[in-house]
Amino acid sequence: MIYRILCIHLGTPPQSFAWQWTDKDKTFHRDEVMTPQQFAAQYVELPVDEYVCIVHDPRPTSPKGKTFTVEYLCNVVEGGIVKYLNVDIDLMKELAAKAIVGGEPVWFGCDTGKMTRRDLGMWDKDLYDYGSLYDTKFGMDKATRLRYHETQMTHAMLFTGVDIVDDKVRRWRVENSWGEEAGKKGFYVMNDNWFDEYVFEIAARRSALPPELQEALDEEPIVLPAWDPMGALA
Repeated sequence: MIYRILCIHLGTPPQSFAWQWTDKDKTFHRDEVMTPQQFAAQYVELPVDEYVCIVHDPRPTSPKGKTFTVEYLCNVVEGGIVKYLNVDIDLMKELAAKAIVGGEPVWFGCDTGKMTRRDLGMWDKDLYDYGSLYDTKFGMDKATRLRYHETQMTHAMLFTGVDIVDDKVRRWRVENSWGEEAGKKGFYVMNDNWFDEYVFEIAARRSALPPELQEALDEEPIVLPAWDPMGALA
């Protein structure tokens, strides 16, 4: 029934399509009619099955070094469950930085609306001093904000650069998907302190993980309830 309703409003998904594009030199190209599977075989070069979901969830319900999923999160037939591996934030940063230095951008999920200036393309956890303005303290940590649904993953973007000084990360360069009008021609700067508070997930190569965490990925996941905020982005 749901499939029928979606087809009425959005159209029946195509079984094949003609692929055409204009390259960076303004040259037009057109490929033969192909199926989605044929397109993937011809154009997708990344080893997609090598990537796993690494998250930072500091709540006691999500122990470090363990996997978890969210009930009913998988809605693709034969797609398998969505499985998260929970790690320390420092390891998540290390994995992301090493991938970028190695020439590979990193997909990530975060709570994009917090402590941000869209016009300047900037994120910093202390960007606005709400405490002084209202003469109060906002003391909830990351785990508490998740518990009360005050924060959750709301957007996915791409890390394309990292600023490292004396082996310490200071900033991250982010490519967004909101067009050139947002940020600096679509790019943002994230101070590392914002990463701690509002970044929750990255995609990383399984082979980049320590051996014990690679083994943990094969364990049965803890199942969180369907309304858990860690299922918001997926």
